[in-house]
Amino acid sequence: MIRSLLRILKYFAIVLVTILLTLTAAGLFLYLTADREIPENSIPELIPPVRDSSGIKLFGRASLEKGEGDLWNLRLVGGPEERGLAFGQLCKPLMYEQEKAFVDQIKVLVPNEKYLSFLKYLTIIYNRNIQSNIQEEYRKEIYATSLGSSDEFSYIGDPYDRQLNYHAAHDLGHAMQEYMLVGCSSFAAWGSMSDDSTLLIARNFDFWVGDEFAKNKLVTIMEPESGYKFISIGWAGMSGVLSGMNEKGITITMNAAKSTPPIRSKTPISIIAREILQYASNIEEAFNIASSRDAFVSESLLIGSGDENRAVLIEKTPESTRLFTTDGELIISTNHFLSKDFLNDIKNSDAINAIEGSHSQYRYKRIEELTYNYKPLSPEKSVAILRDTAGLKGEPVGLGNEISLNQYISHHAVIFKPAERVMWVSTAPWQLGKMVIYDLNKLFHLNKNSENKFKEIPADSIQIKVNVPQIIKFREHTKALISMTKNKVKVEDNFRDTYISLNPNLFQTYINLGDNLSETGDKEQAYEMYKMALNLKLPSKDIQQQLEIKLEKLKIK
Repeated sequence: MIRSLLRILKYFAIVLVTILLTLTAAGLFLYLTADREIPENSIPELIPPVRDSSGIKLFGRASLEKGEGDLWNLRLVGGPEERGLAFGQLCKPLMYEQEKAFVDQIKVLVPNEKYLSFLKYLTIIYNRNIQSNIQEEYRKEIYATSLGSSDEFSYIGDPYDRQLNYHAAHDLGHAMQEYMLVGCSSFAAWGSMSDDSTLLIARNFDFWVGDEFAKNKLVTIMEPESGYKFISIGWAGMSGVLSGMNEKGITITMNAAKSTPPIRSKTPISIIAREILQYASNIEEAFNIASSRDAFVSESLLIGSGDENRAVLIEKTPESTRLFTTDGELIISTNHFLSKDFLNDIKNSDAINAIEGSHSQYRYKRIEELTYNYKPLSPEKSVAILRDTAGLKGEPVGLGNEISLNQYISHHAVIFKPAERVMWVSTAPWQLGKMVIYDLNKLFHLNKNSENKFKEIPADSIQIKVNVPQIIKFREHTKALISMTKNKVKVEDNFRDTYISLNPNLFQTYINLGDNLSETGDKEQAYEMYKMALNLKLPSKDIQQQLEIKLEKLKIK
C-alpha cells in the first residue's frame, strides 16, 4: 500500500516537474523571441541641449511653453525621429513626473517590488508582437521619445519597451479590471441641435490613474512631415491620440466599451486614433484606416467632420469594425456599442452586458435628457452638461457616482467646433476649470481672414468652491476608513457621522461603513448600512447583487 502510494507520488512529482520545465522553457522562448528590436533611425550620437528663450524651451524647430492652468503647449515639427527626439528632450522632466505618478499607482496595486521587476518579463512576453502592430513611423517616434526617459524605472523595463507598453495602458486599464478607470462620456450635435447649425462635439476623458497623473496636461501642436497638422490632448510621453482635431476639421475621441482581456498584443487604440487624425480628411478615410488595424480591445471612436457637418461612431472589437450613423442630428457615446450588428450578435455578450444594468446606459440617458433640455447647444451649454453631477431628472446620486457625467476623475474635457477649426481644453480641477480656446486657423496659419468669434469658457466657480473641497475630504476619509477596516479598527461615531455628511447620497459611503462594521463584529449596524446603500442609486446590477449577498450573510435570524 505504502509502496503504491509512493509510486503515485513519484509519478505526480515527475509530471509536475515536467510541466514546470515545459512552461519555463516556453516562457523563455517567448521572452527571447519577443520583437524588441530598435527601429532604424537617424538620431545623432551627440544630442544637442535644450535651449531656453524667455521661458520657452526650444529644441531644433520644436518648442515647449507653459500654458494656462495645468496645460503645457508642445509644438512638434518634421519627421518621426525629429518629432520624437524633441518630444523626449523638451518634456524630460514632465515625462519623469508622469511615469513616477503612473508607477506609484501601480505600486498601490502591486506593492511587492520583486514582483514588479518580474512583471517586466511578463509584459515583454505578453506584448511580444506589439512592434509589428505599430507602424514604423510611430515606432521611430516613440523610440526617439524614449531617449528622454528616466533610468529610475529600468526595473520595469528598458525605456523603449516601457514607452511602447504605456501606449496600451488605456486599453488594458478597462479590459483587465472592473474599476472605472476608463469611463468616458461624449456627444455630437449639428443642424437644429446646434445653436449655429454647425457641428459641435463635447467629451469627458475619464481615465483615472491617481490625481498626480493628471497634474500636467500636454496640448501637442503637431506639424508632421507627412499627413495633416493636428492638435491633441494627452500627457508627456504619449505619442498616441486620446482627443484631437486636424486641419481638415476631422475630430476624434475614444470611449472604452466592455471588453474581455486580450490574449495577445495588437494595435493600441491610441495609435489607431493617431493614424486617423494624421491621415484622414473625411469620415470614409477615417473608417478605412480604423478597419485596416486590429485593436487590442473594444472601443467606440467618435469621429466628427466639420466639412461634412456630421459625426459618426466607429465601433471596433478585436474581431470587427462597424460604422454607426444616425438619421437625427445628435449622436451620444458612453461605454457601450449602439450598432444593431453588434447587439444582434448573440456571441457578443460583452456588448449586451455593458448596456443592461450598467452606468453606461444611465449616463447615455442623462446626456440624452440634458441635450434636449439645453437645445440648441452652444459650447457653454455643452460644458455645463459635461460638468453635471446629478442623475436622471436631477436626482441627487452622490458625488463621484459612476452614473454621473462628472465623477471628479476626468483627465480632461474638450469641446470641438470643427467647421471653424476651434477647440476648448479644460484646466484643473478635472473639467471644472477654465476652458482654454485653441484656434487652429492661427496656430497653423490656415485662414488668415478668419475671425475668432468664440470666447474662453469660464470655470465652474460654485463647484470649485463647494464640491471640490468636499469630494477631496471625502476621499481622504475613505482612505482612512479602508485602512481602519483592514486593521479591524471599528469606526468611531463622530468619524461615521462626519463621513456620511460629506457624501450622504452616495451608495459607496454606506458600503464602506458597512464593511468596517462587519469586519469589527457589529453585524447589526453593518446590516443597516448595507440596507441604506441598497436603497440609493447604484451604478450596476453587479453592485446590487454584491450588496444582496452581504445582507444575506448578515441576516438576523
